[in-house]
Amino acid sequence: RLDRPVAGVVLFARTSKAASRLSQQFRNRTIIKIYQATVIGLPKLMEGRLTGWLMKNQKTGKATVFSKETEGATKAELDYRVAKTLGKYAILEIVLRTGRFHQIRAQLAFMKHPVVGDVKYGAPCNLPNRHIALYSSRIEIKHPISGKDLVLRSPEPTGWPFTA
Repeated sequence: RLDRPVAGVVLFARTSKAASRLSQQFRNRTIIKIYQATVIGLPKLMEGRLTGWLMKNQKTGKATVFSKETEGATKAELDYRVAKTLGKYAILEIVLRTGRFHQIRAQLAFMKHPVVGDVKYGAPCNLPNRHIALYSSRIEIKHPISGKDLVLRSPEPTGWPFTA
């Protein structure tokens, strides 16, 4: 699943058997999901793990991040590394450890580095067509029938990296 303003790899199964096996890989967290994001500012650390507890607000359609375990919130983890800096922006490579609602967007905003164009989570302005500078660049799975390792990649969106 991708948020509406996010581009990138989307995985479809052609049969119910394949869908079931892929779903099992997601549940077991054996699928590797890698994203690229352009964020405002430069993180203090060139790489790290973000751990927080997220709670979805149904009224606002946003996730709230808590720094400690909170009733009603679910644990969210991601690893990031700065792949490149562009003046006042950084391009991050992100590996999801969990898959929560707006996880990347909310956790990056919580660390004071919102995704470029993501006004919902603190960016100062929109990008054209309300896109945000976040895309799913790669998914690594086991083929649901043959069991072979597969790496599925998405090309960078036109105009990448987006900056404001």
